[in-house]
Amino acid sequence: MTTRYEPTSDFLKAVIADDIPLSGSPFADANMRRLIALTQDDDLSNRDWATMLLAQDDADTWEVRQALLAAVADPDAAVRAEALAGLALRDPSVALPFVIEALSGDCVPAPVFEAAATIAAPSLVDLLRPWTEPSDNAYLDDLARQALAACQAGAPVIARE
Repeated sequence: MTTRYEPTSDFLKAVIADDIPLSGSPFADANMRRLIALTQDDDLSNRDWATMLLAQDDADTWEVRQALLAAVADPDAAVRAEALAGLALRDPSVALPFVIEALSGDCVPAPVFEAAATIAAPSLVDLLRPWTEPSDNAYLDDLARQALAACQAGAPVIARE
């Protein structure tokens, strides 16, 4: 039996279960503010989950963009990658330099390839090519190939799930 990776926050668990609204009422607005605050939580699991949930939410406000921009500088690579994917959906030009930096590293988490595919900038082609070589992770290989195709075409070919 494997252990599921969950946040320690009961609030985040309720957001994941769709038991807590994030838009449409003053109560939901307060929930969104709480979610944004958790992107800076001391607990890594809470920061990671809060950033991913915020990145995947449809909200596009100044506060959301600022939270994602701050999370792009998180010490944890997974948090940075989730923030980058969300930022790319909202403002590709702001996300582009961070994607360039991430693709220049030794390890690239899946959301970075999703961000690259969303941005679909031809300037990323040369940085993506090395990541399309076969590895022991077929899922990442496929994401890298999709991102490369998007950047070669100059148009997004995959959407974030």
